[in-house]
Amino acid sequence: MVSFHVLGPLEARAEGRPVRISGRKPRKLLATLLLDANHLVGADHLVDVLWERPPRSAHANLRTYASSLRSELGARIRAEGSCYLIEVAPDELDLLTFERLVARRDPESLAEALALWRGAPLADLPDHPLWTRRLAPLPEVRLAAARELIAARMERGEYGEAVTLLRGLCAEHPFREDLWGQLMLALHGSGRQAEALACYTEIRRQLVAELGVEPGAELREVQAAVLAGTPPSQRVWTPRQLPPDLPDFVGRRQELALLTRQGGGGGPFSVAVISGPPGSGKSALAVRGAHALADAFPLGQLYLCMAAADPADLLAQALRALGVSAIPATLSERSALYRSVLAERPMLVVLDDAADAAQVRPLLPGAGSSVIVTSRTKLTSVPGALQIHLEPLSPPEAEELLERIIGADRAWREREAATAIVRACGFVPLAVRIAGARLAARPGWSLALFQNRLKDESRRIGELRIGDLDVRLGLDHSYRGLPAEAARTLHTLGRLGGDSLPGWVVDAVLGRHGADDVTDALVDADLLRLVGTDPLGQPRYRLPDLVRCHALEQGPDLAALARVVATWTATTELATARLPTTVFTLSAAAAERWWLPRETLERLTADPLAWFEAEHEGLEEAVRVAASSGMGVQAWGLAAAMVPYLDLRCHFGTWRRTHGTALAAARVAGDSYGEAAMLRGLAQVCLYQDRYAESEEMFARARRAFHELGDIRAEATSVCGLGAVAQFRGEHRAALAHFHRALVMFGSVGDLSGEAYTRQAIGRVCLKSGDLVQAAQWLGQALRLARELGDVHREGCVSIHLGKLREPERFHGRALDIFESLGDRHCGAYAMQSLAGFQAASGDLGPASAGLERSLLIFRQLGDRSGEASSAQLLGELHRSAGRAELARDYLDQAVVLRGSLAAEAV
Repeated sequence: MVSFHVLGPLEARAEGRPVRISGRKPRKLLATLLLDANHLVGADHLVDVLWERPPRSAHANLRTYASSLRSELGARIRAEGSCYLIEVAPDELDLLTFERLVARRDPESLAEALALWRGAPLADLPDHPLWTRRLAPLPEVRLAAARELIAARMERGEYGEAVTLLRGLCAEHPFREDLWGQLMLALHGSGRQAEALACYTEIRRQLVAELGVEPGAELREVQAAVLAGTPPSQRVWTPRQLPPDLPDFVGRRQELALLTRQGGGGGPFSVAVISGPPGSGKSALAVRGAHALADAFPLGQLYLCMAAADPADLLAQALRALGVSAIPATLSERSALYRSVLAERPMLVVLDDAADAAQVRPLLPGAGSSVIVTSRTKLTSVPGALQIHLEPLSPPEAEELLERIIGADRAWREREAATAIVRACGFVPLAVRIAGARLAARPGWSLALFQNRLKDESRRIGELRIGDLDVRLGLDHSYRGLPAEAARTLHTLGRLGGDSLPGWVVDAVLGRHGADDVTDALVDADLLRLVGTDPLGQPRYRLPDLVRCHALEQGPDLAALARVVATWTATTELATARLPTTVFTLSAAAAERWWLPRETLERLTADPLAWFEAEHEGLEEAVRVAASSGMGVQAWGLAAAMVPYLDLRCHFGTWRRTHGTALAAARVAGDSYGEAAMLRGLAQVCLYQDRYAESEEMFARARRAFHELGDIRAEATSVCGLGAVAQFRGEHRAALAHFHRALVMFGSVGDLSGEAYTRQAIGRVCLKSGDLVQAAQWLGQALRLARELGDVHREGCVSIHLGKLREPERFHGRALDIFESLGDRHCGAYAMQSLAGFQAASGDLGPASAGLERSLLIFRQLGDRSGEASSAQLLGELHRSAGRAELARDYLDQAVVLRGSLAAEAV
C-alpha cells in the first residue's frame, strides 16, 4: 500500500519506505491532486499550477506526467474528460487522517492528529496561489486543535504536557501574546512561578525590540495574576474574536442600517438572522455590522464558526474563550453556564454559518447581549429574531465591487465585458470577488477573454475558483444538505433553462403529485427562488444562475426530463383543443404524456390563451430540452401541438425555432413522420412570410413523405399548402387543382374541418380570378359548414371573402369582431384591410385611412409583405383620391417595392 504525506515535505511511502518521485512538475502535479483527493481537478487548473507561461504542449505533457506517476507509485490516478483525479483511502493521506482525527475532538485524537505534522505543508515545493484554498486554513486548524488539546490538559491538571505544547507554539508564533499568556498560566499552574514571570520578561523584550510596542492589557493582567498567586482557573479573558472587516465591502446599505440602527446592548434586537444563498455575502455583512457595533460591547465579542459542529462542542469553545477551564459535561450544563457568564458580561456574539435553529438555540444568551446569526436558511423558528434576507447585489453594486478589485480604469476600458462578467456571476458577491481576484492575478488578460471563458455554462463554476475562494464549495455544501428527492429535482431543473417555471414542474420531475414539500425544501435552502404568481394563479420559480450552472455539472436524469416534457405535451394538447381554431394540427401518437390532476388541468387551461402566454418561453425551452436529450418524438410532438397557438398569435419566430430544432431531432432519430410534420409546419411559416419558393419546396417534401407513410389527412394538409403557394403567386388554375384534390382527400377520411377550409380556399381563388358565381357558391358552403362545426374562426375567414361579394359592412365587421375577440392579429389585419377598402370606396376616408394604417403596421410587424403591399396600395389610392399626391406616391412606391421583392423570391 502506498501512503501519501503533505503535512511537511511531499512524500510517498510504500511499506513504510520513501518512494522517489522524480521531477519538479510531476511532484507539483501529485501535490495538486492530493490536495483535492477523490475529487476531479480540471486540466486547465493543473496547467496553471505547473506552468507560469504554459507551452502549447502543456496538456500533452500533463498526460505524460500523470502516466509517469502511475508507473512510479501505482497511484490510482485517472483521467475523466478534461479532468484528473487521484483515489486515496482516508488512511492513505495524512491530510485526510488529520482532518478526521481533529473532527473527533477528544484529547487522544487531537494528540494523534498533531503528531502527523512534520513541518509546513508541502514545504519542499514552491508555494502556488491555487493551493491557498486548501493549505491556508491548515495552520489555523492545527493551532486550534493544539489549543483545544492544551485546554483539555489544563482542565485535567496536566500542566506539564500543556507547557511542552505551548513552548513549541510560542517558538512558531513568537509574537502571539495569547499563547505566551497561556504558557505563563500553565507554568504557574504547575508551580513554576519564576519561569512564568521569565516568560513575560522574554515576550516583553521581543515585542519592544522587534515591534516597538509594550505587551497588551491582557498579557499584563496574566503577569499580575501570576504575581498575586491567583489560580489559573480564575483568569478572566476579554475575547475580541471578530474576523477582519473587508476593506472593499460594497452595497447592503439598507441591511447594514437595520443592524446598526437596532443593535446595541439595550437595542431592540437580541438576535438578528442574516440568511441568503451561497456566496451572497452573509458573513461579510455580519462582520461589517459586528465591527460597527463593537464599541457598544466593551466586555467582548465572540465569533463562532458553526458549520456542522455539535452545539456542545461550540459551547465548550465559547466557554474557553470566556476563560472557563472547568467545562461541564452535558449540553444543558454548558448552555446554562454560558448564559450565566454572559448575563454578567454582556457581549456581541456572531454565530456564522448555522445549520438550523436547533444548533443556534443553546448558544443564545439572555438579556443584554446581542447575537448575529448567518445561515443559508431563514431560521424563522428563532423567536423574535430580526430577519435579514440577502439577494444578489444590484448590477451597479456588482460592477463597483469588480472595479474595486481590478481597478476602475481597467474596468472602464472594457465596460461591456465587465458588465457581462458580473452578469455571468449572477451578481453574487463571492463569484464577483473570485472573478476580480482572477483578473487581478492576471493583469495581461483582457476582460473579454475571461468573459468568453465564463460563457460556457457547463464550465462556469470551475472558472469561479482561486486560492481558498471557490463558488463550488458553498453550492456543494447546500446540495449535500438536501433531501434525496430535492437533490434529484435540482439536477433536472438545471436543464430546463433560466426562465421561470410553474410549480407543477417539480411534480413531473419526481413523477408524483403534491411534491410541495420538495419545492419548499429547495426554496428554504435558497436554491430555488419564488419569483411571483402568474395570471393563472400559479407560483413561478426560477433557479439562480450559478445554482443552475452547478446543477448542469451533474448527469442528466433522462426519465425525469422525459416526464417534464410529457407533461408539457399533454397540457399543451389540452389547451390547444380549447383554442378557437385547430385546423391542420398533427400529433405524435408515440410521444409520452404525463397528466396533472384533472382539477389542475381544468384550472390551467380554462383560458387556453392565457395559459399559452404564461408558458410560451417554457414551451420553447422544453422543445430544446427534448431535442438535446435525444427525445426526438417528444420534441416534434410538442412543437406540433403548439402550432395553433403560434398561428393565432403570429409568433413566427418561435414557430421557426421550435420546428427547426425538432426537425433536426427527428432526423437524428430517423423519424420520417416527425420530419414530415416539421417540414409542413416550417413551410406554413415561410408561406406567411412570403418566402414562396422555400415554402413550396417544403410542402412538396412533406406531401411525398406523408403519401409514402399512408397518412391521407396529413398529405391533404400539405396539398392545401401547395394550393396556397400557387394562389399567392397568381397561379389560379394550379391552386384550384390542389384544393380540389385536397377536398377529395379530406372527404375520404371524414375530416369536416379540412373540408370547410378547402371550400373556403376554392371560393377565395374563384373570387380572385373573377368567377363570382362559383365564389359565392363555395364560400356559402364553407360558411354553413363552419357554423355547423361551431368553428368561429373559420366563419371569420369566410366572412372576409363574402364581404367582397355582398353586404361588405356586415361581413367585414363580423370578421373583424371575431378576430379581435380571439386575439388573432394576423387575420384581424386582413379583416381590417377589407373593411377599410369598402369604407374608402364609399367615401368614408377618415376611418378607412386609420384602418389601413393599423393593418399596415400589423403586417409589417408580422413580416407579411403581401398584406403590407396591399395596405400600402390602398393607402396610396386613398390619398391620391383625396388630392394628396406626394403622400400617395410614397405609399404606392412602397407597394411596388414590396411586390418586386415578392416576385423575385417567388421565382
